[in-house]
Amino acid sequence: MPTLIAYTRIVDAVTTHTLRLPDAPQGMQSGQELATLADGRTVAVIYDGFTLPDNQPAAIAASIETLPSPLDPVLREQIKAASPHVRLINDRVQDAIAQRYSIADEIKLIRTAPSAEMLDYNAYAEECRAWGRAEKAKLGL
Repeated sequence: MPTLIAYTRIVDAVTTHTLRLPDAPQGMQSGQELATLADGRTVAVIYDGFTLPDNQPAAIAASIETLPSPLDPVLREQIKAASPHVRLINDRVQDAIAQRYSIADEIKLIRTAPSAEMLDYNAYAEECRAWGRAEKAKLGL
């Protein structure tokens, strides 16, 4: 399970102090920032197999906290609402469904349900949603 870290980014006259992510082999990613919450904390995910380096900038070191797993549902929703990564996953799920079914097709299926076509649609839409849930799980969400 990935680890979620929250910290407070510090901006001074010269530098923006951010979390140092673990080093990763070329072509791999060790983690990434997910969102900045309304309370000012920035949330990052550290992927499985990596640990946060100890040599964090002094300006932010005291603010670093490992978020509990499982996440509080309210905090999970705040992160998901603020995360451009989650928005992109949601957009990809919607795009995948739209490639096969137009809005007019979806409305027709709803009007004519129950039907074999509606079962096919539901199965495909659930397949797309399952992909989206799996991608969010990779982010610790």
